[in-house]
Amino acid sequence: MPHPAQGVFALRYASRTQSERGEHFYGHDAACHENYPIDYFVWAIGRPGDVVLFDTGFSRATAEKRGARSYHASPAELVERLGRNRDEVQHIVLSHLHYDHSGTVTDFPNAQVHLQQSEYDFWMSPAALRGTNPHLIEPDDLDTLAGLLTEGRLVLHDGDFTVGDGVRVRRVGGHTPGLQVVSADTPAGVVVLAADASHFYENIETDRPYSIVHTLPAMHAAFDTLVELAGADGVIVPGHDPRVADRHPAVPGTDDLIFSLSPDSVLTRTELSPVPRKDLPHAEHL
Repeated sequence: MPHPAQGVFALRYASRTQSERGEHFYGHDAACHENYPIDYFVWAIGRPGDVVLFDTGFSRATAEKRGARSYHASPAELVERLGRNRDEVQHIVLSHLHYDHSGTVTDFPNAQVHLQQSEYDFWMSPAALRGTNPHLIEPDDLDTLAGLLTEGRLVLHDGDFTVGDGVRVRRVGGHTPGLQVVSADTPAGVVVLAADASHFYENIETDRPYSIVHTLPAMHAAFDTLVELAGADGVIVPGHDPRVADRHPAVPGTDDLIFSLSPDSVLTRTELSPVPRKDLPHAEHL
């Protein structure tokens, strides 16, 4: 087993190589039928005494049921490739309850799970059964979380909070009612884990939200929040972009499935600055 890893890591557990660009951007896109691959990540923050896991992905069974997804390894297996035992995961922060972020929670038996109250309430309400919402969830995953709430292992928050020293959670909403992002301190600067506040680098770099929208103004505001959290020396890591593998080095011996996210290891970088509200596209309608 490798030496137990400390730091912030992206764990690529699945991929979908055939995906149309139009799936990933709000509004019309002239190139909507171009292929635009998507990766599926969870993120691990390794500390001397424990591991904080940001999201828990989906299971191999879910991948097989939904199809068109290459499943590389379970999040628990990837944590162990880092030299950390799954029992060391003491905290799980769920960004939101879409199926690709909130499965496999039971693989981490010692973890306390953190979620926004507004997120839990929405997906446990009749609204979750309307429109395209049922496609975005796995009922078994919701049942698991309901059980964890009864057991006292699911903590529902109303706003921002911290998970020990150096790990901060910010509620941003937008994509879903209670979407939350994580920022983590490293010796080289802050790593901001965007999850679905920015699926791809292109979302935030061009100020174009993802296609699945709960509240559009909040999605734009979330871009500004990500930049604010990163500051001058930090790095923003999107939730689904295969280019994470181009900008961050793979951890040796992990088959290009785990990437170190320390800001001083960034291979290429696009400088970002907050977009003034008056300069946002169609700002008069926000």
